[in-house]
Amino acid sequence: MMDIVLNILGVAFLWFAIEYCLRHQTVESLEDASLIPFADDPQVARRVEAATGRSIHAVAPEEAKPGWINLDM
Repeated sequence: MMDIVLNILGVAFLWFAIEYCLRHQTVESLEDASLIPFADDPQVARRVEAATGRSIHAVAPEEAKPGWINLDM
């Protein structure tokens, strides 16, 4: 019986902790955050915009500077 009570308290603590962390977020800011993974590839950003209808502020990939080498690790 005690383990059930502790499980319920654990779930309630997790719920309130998440609510506390997200209390200043709006629906718009959460939607923008969900689109961040697509922002670094303009082609993918255009496809996601066409599929979802939401605009993505795409950032062009960094170009290599003359004399510098971009290493992929």
